Amino acid sequence: MNKLLPIIILFLFIFSFPFQSAAQKKQAPIAVIFDSDMGPDYDDVGAIAMLHAYADSGYIRILATIASTNYEGVASVFNVINTYFKRAEIPIGVPHLKGMNIRDGQHWSDTLLANYPHVIRKNAEVEEAVQVYRKVLAKQPDKSVTIITVGFLTNLASLLQSDPDQHSRLNGKQLVEKKVKQLVSMAGGFPSFKEFNVKIDSIASQYVFTHWPSPVLLSGFEIGVKIKSGLPLIHNNAIQNSPIKDVFRISMAQGDPGGRMSWDETAVLVATKGYSPYYTIQKGTMIVNKDGSNSWSTKGNKHAYLVEKQPVAVVEEIINKMIQHQPR
Repeated sequence: MNKLLPIIILFLFIFSFPFQSAAQKKQAPIAVIFDSDMGPDYDDVGAIAMLHAYADSGYIRILATIASTNYEGVASVFNVINTYFKRAEIPIGVPHLKGMNIRDGQHWSDTLLANYPHVIRKNAEVEEAVQVYRKVLAKQPDKSVTIITVGFLTNLASLLQSDPDQHSRLNGKQLVEKKVKQLVSMAGGFPSFKEFNVKIDSIASQYVFTHWPSPVLLSGFEIGVKIKSGLPLIHNNAIQNSPIKDVFRISMAQGDPGGRMSWDETAVLVATKGYSPYYTIQKGTMIVNKDGSNSWSTKGNKHAYLVEKQPVAVVEEIINKMIQHQPR
């Protein structure tokens, strides 16, 4: 029997291995379009750093990075960060006609454009945001795309109202309904609030949250306001020549010595890893008023907002770790 034991163990190992590897195999990466104002605040920079970190880990695949602002240089800023993380080929879109000309008050974007490689010099060198959306969505499998929006809802309103074109015979709402799995948005405050991303283009916000056909997951103001990020990053001496570190270093010195509130990063976290175990959700319908304020109805189940479950420190630690990720 002792002579047979090694053979039996080997037999069990060989025949169990394929089943173990199949069970342990990672799910296919989530296809993501990232839509950001990338400028009025700098949590957008933390959010896109997390996005690239998750892409390096195989959790997501970045289809496009799209601005909801159109200050001159925003396309270049996206290009700087995508290039830094070795994904210079990612399509970039800008709302040339309807975008808001709002930029970073701390002028960290000037430092990025002066010190880091990028090939896009002007916004005019990239396509209209809606065209990028339509081109990218048309090529994706049905119900496969997650859109993460951490800025104004300008582009999404324009996408819903877009006409059929060379990329798809479907109009915008039909295209979204066919291709988008979910929309994850840092927007609003719950159960009621008047939040920056929603109020800046209140007409677009009202249209999107009234007509968006796929499920919507909302990270409200009250979620990110308690989470502080950036301090471990700027004190990490092993990280040098990093646009992400430069943005946090410059901006925190102008008013956030303990770290920046982390609204946008939470949207990337839950879009990638799911809301559980960090949060529970409240289902219903977000109602946006003309002045950009929002309220909540418990009727319906297409919308849901995050409700804290685990301590703030748990999510704070995750975000601080992810924004320190260095390109492979």
